[in-house]
Amino acid sequence: MRPSSWLPSIVPNGDQTVYLVADDFGRNGSAWREADIETADLETVIQDLLAGEYRKPIRVVAFNTAERWSEDVSEDIAREIQRRCNLQLSDVPSYLQEFVDRYAPQDLPQFTLRLV
Repeated sequence: MRPSSWLPSIVPNGDQTVYLVADDFGRNGSAWREADIETADLETVIQDLLAGEYRKPIRVVAFNTAERWSEDVSEDIAREIQRRCNLQLSDVPSYLQEFVDRYAPQDLPQFTLRLV
């Protein structure tokens, strides 16, 4: 029997945009976090970030092989995290604060509670 040269592909099928998060593990280094292809979409990644699924996110990259593009979307993700926290009148979680400070512009409006 001849050895097969086929290798499984990590590239998603179809026209799907995939989002991957680079995470800092301290002394153990940094790595792109493993992601299930079905849950590597934008909304799931944002929800996972807010839920604390990542230790210390460094960067978020999106790619779409069908459309032949990739992009660092860290700024967009950081803005969305800040927006959602503002809407909920809550602070950005401490484990995301450095990420948001690094990528979200500081000129975003800050919501304050009106004292009555």
